Amino acid sequence: MAQTIAVEARNAVKEFGSGASAVRALDDVSISIREGEFFTLLGPSGCGKTTLLRLIAGFEMPSAGKILLNGQDITYLPPNRRPVNTVFQSYALFPHLTVAQNIGFGLEMQGRPASEVKATAARMLALVKMEAFANRKIGQLSGGQQQRVALARALAPAPKVLLLDEPLSALDLKLRKEMQIELKRLQLETGITFVFVTHDQEEALTMSDRVGVMSAGKLHQVGSPKDIYTRPVNRFVASFIGETNFLPASKVPGGVQLGCGAVVEVAGLTGTGTTTLTVRPEQVRLATQGEAGAIPATVRNLVYFGTDTHCYLSLSDGAEVIARLQSPSNGDVGLETGQTVALRLVQGAAQVLAD
Repeated sequence: MAQTIAVEARNAVKEFGSGASAVRALDDVSISIREGEFFTLLGPSGCGKTTLLRLIAGFEMPSAGKILLNGQDITYLPPNRRPVNTVFQSYALFPHLTVAQNIGFGLEMQGRPASEVKATAARMLALVKMEAFANRKIGQLSGGQQQRVALARALAPAPKVLLLDEPLSALDLKLRKEMQIELKRLQLETGITFVFVTHDQEEALTMSDRVGVMSAGKLHQVGSPKDIYTRPVNRFVASFIGETNFLPASKVPGGVQLGCGAVVEVAGLTGTGTTTLTVRPEQVRLATQGEAGAIPATVRNLVYFGTDTHCYLSLSDGAEVIARLQSPSNGDVGLETGQTVALRLVQGAAQVLAD
């Protein structure tokens, strides 16, 4: 059964300025976001993700292309006529109002009955687990509590789509991780389509149903977090999502040959010429000398990360490889700098990417 499309951008272009000085923030972006999914736009600063969010919200008009909501063209519809709400980096809460009054403010502006406003505010307070804070002023709340109030206020009118522009960026690491779980819980409980913007790869991977990776105004890849991580379509996606190894290689029958002379099998590879092999550090294993597929290497550095130890290796041609090894209980992986070892790549993990 086909899923309903909640938000769609068709060949969206956005330019700021004109003539030779014009900056193209969005370059022919087409994307379909399904109803009821948690969708994340991921990319570095200046990649166009927030611009696309603002087009959906109605705060910007596209230079070309269309924006649709549930199949209806809303490209030039003003923001106040779109069933969409936005949570910004700055929560923009009213300090002179209580928590409950902040949550009900939007409903009051819509002329809803006082009884409905009160009941909805109470329901939203329960949803974000802040019933005990209803009569507190905003200045009496922590950053995480303020973020919950901003979410509750945005959810109160029951929007078709909730847009979130890096709402966790101002929180400390521990609270940010807690709020990632809360955001996903809220999305699942409400069933509202969430469109989340971030430059944080961990946020995108842990919360999203699907991720769209952007750079320089272009959309490079859309897929599940697992697809994005394990099967990136090009070098940019592979390098931006997590840590990876890039090794120069030449195509040979059945795979590629590294600069050190080792041949790595790559299924379905055709043609000849130079290319780049990529493999994630956790897919690099230490091997015994003479083991099938083993590649000689030298330990250059060891960095302890608690559960993992990153082993920096160099091959005979000088190419560098990082292996992520699980740390034993005593933290000692039994290796020393300068030691000669052998590594092997997990079968099927290495792949060749487009530049």
